[in-house]
Amino acid sequence: MSLLISGGTVVTAAGTLAADVLVVGEKIAAVLARDPATDAATYAAVTAATDTGASGAAPAGADTVIDATGRYVIPGGIDAHTHMEMPFGGTFSADTFETGTKAAAHGGTTTIIDFAVQAKGTSLLAALEAWHEKAGGNCAVDYGFHMIVSDVNDGTLKEMEACIAAGVTSFKMFMAYPGVFYATDGEILLAMQQARRTGATVMMHAENGIAIDQLVAQAVAAGRTDPVQHGLTRPPELEGEATSRAITLAKVAGCPLYIVHLSAAQALAAVAEARDSGQNVFAETCPQYLYLTLDDLARPGFEGAKFVASPPLRTADHGRALWRGLRTNDLAVVSTDHCPFCFREQKELGRGDFSKIPNGIPGVEHRMDLLHQGVVNGELTLQRWVETCSTTPARMFGLYPRKGVIAPGADADIVVYDPAATQVISAATHHMNVDYSAYEGMRIAGQVAVTVSRGRVVVSDGEFKGTAGHGVFLSRGLNQYLV
Repeated sequence: MSLLISGGTVVTAAGTLAADVLVVGEKIAAVLARDPATDAATYAAVTAATDTGASGAAPAGADTVIDATGRYVIPGGIDAHTHMEMPFGGTFSADTFETGTKAAAHGGTTTIIDFAVQAKGTSLLAALEAWHEKAGGNCAVDYGFHMIVSDVNDGTLKEMEACIAAGVTSFKMFMAYPGVFYATDGEILLAMQQARRTGATVMMHAENGIAIDQLVAQAVAAGRTDPVQHGLTRPPELEGEATSRAITLAKVAGCPLYIVHLSAAQALAAVAEARDSGQNVFAETCPQYLYLTLDDLARPGFEGAKFVASPPLRTADHGRALWRGLRTNDLAVVSTDHCPFCFREQKELGRGDFSKIPNGIPGVEHRMDLLHQGVVNGELTLQRWVETCSTTPARMFGLYPRKGVIAPGADADIVVYDPAATQVISAATHHMNVDYSAYEGMRIAGQVAVTVSRGRVVVSDGEFKGTAGHGVFLSRGLNQYLV
């Protein structure tokens, strides 16, 4: 089977090129630059092995031709932080691997990396097996796993090596959620030392959970129970402190550190300082921290519950700092932390006590669109859009050059993006399995026209054409983004 995407502008992290893209089977066979004078593709680069006809002639009889005139042709997005079917606070995130990956495909994301969760008293490999059972045969796009480490002991440390052999090369730990996921500094250091020995990357939820729990208890005792208290009891200073502490522990252990869902200027300053010193410290942020603020948490009545996530939304000045961090590469990746809970029945578990509101905001469908809006608004270049949403996560998490690039030999994960289209984000039209949108009514310039996953058109003009089970598990290598 062959596919030709013609007439578009290929956008990669390295630049833009007027070119056609030829796909044979599941792989990109050739990128064919067009003559700027005639806008005709130069097909001499196509080899006979692709069965496309003689050198210098157009590919003979491509099974499918997609006209990308006036549109961007970009590598499929990689969302390196999702939580499908995740247990939290007595419930589960509302998207299954099937519904979540279908929504991802609608938004131009062709790979997710989800989190297998080790419960206290269980093994890493048992957790990995459980998540394989959830995802296997159900995903519409490709997927991989990180491992959440919540119980550090000799057995867990040994199993980290087995996880790496099984293609899971990154391990997430928590300085938050005492009694659930929280790890002490000593436990974090032990895991980081093992990561140093094995070449793995430690991912960190960096908030001072011990101090936060005291502030939460004080607020509840004083009768301050509205959703906005979630943000007020998790101040940015405690994210900055924990981030600095994680960086120090990683320096002592000598392992790479990846700060997840960074939201605060104080945490960003700590990351920037470490990177300037040459330490292998990286960080991601999420669209909610770029576009939403503490004011959303303070919406009247219980509406603010829709915006409860950890770390919490911040004031607008933090968002401006994050955009700068993306431009300077102190923030390397934009992921979603997609963890959707329906407003009715799930978020409502916290009526009268904000500490019981399930933490999470839906977003896997809109990440590429929201970051493209940053291009439209002058916050990012086209190349940086692709870099932060696709190429860098591929390098960071051992998927490059199979993913994250449009080049011969890469998987044919390709998005045709129409910058001239407009859309309005709404729960009435999104495909995520959740009853609200955090971006309800937001007008976006740009929209996915076609999503191709490993050579197969899975979304075209808003219609899902793929199947559950098309997505395959990705056994990942080690971090390729080290200094």
